[in-house]
Amino acid sequence: MTSLTLTGTSNYFEDFQVGQVMRHARGKTIGEIDNTMFAHLVMNTAQGHFNEHAMNKGAFGQRVYFGGLTTSMVIGLAAQDTAENALAELSVTGIRLKAMVFHGDTLYAYTEVLDKRDADRLDAGVVVFRHLGFNQKDEQVFEGQRTVLIRRRPAGLQA
Repeated sequence: MTSLTLTGTSNYFEDFQVGQVMRHARGKTIGEIDNTMFAHLVMNTAQGHFNEHAMNKGAFGQRVYFGGLTTSMVIGLAAQDTAENALAELSVTGIRLKAMVFHGDTLYAYTEVLDKRDADRLDAGVVVFRHLGFNQKDEQVFEGQRTVLIRRRPAGLQA
């Protein structure tokens, strides 16, 4: 009988290599409810995120999506490969929203491993990721760095 685990077997600290680039498997189309709910949950009152009438007459001709949603979606798309064995999120820095995201855009994520180092504990190490987000037109919409404390592979668990 095989023992099942809740996480993958190739995303422990030891598995990441500096310079490694990952194209994450999933994409996510941003819908009406994603933007409106997220903007309201974080109490963002900029009507550009939820007032269709006002934005149709504006410079963009439609509502723009909240940058916090773009950030969350891209990091979320990368999570299966970069966060399953995370013990702590240490920082998120260098956030750049490179292009606007609109209703119906589909986001895709890529990640590069920038740095990897020992932590101040034996069961984990620190990995620094650079996350990139692109829309369906292959336009870059997001860039940011994320530093994560990631669990080391338990003794006896093979990749």
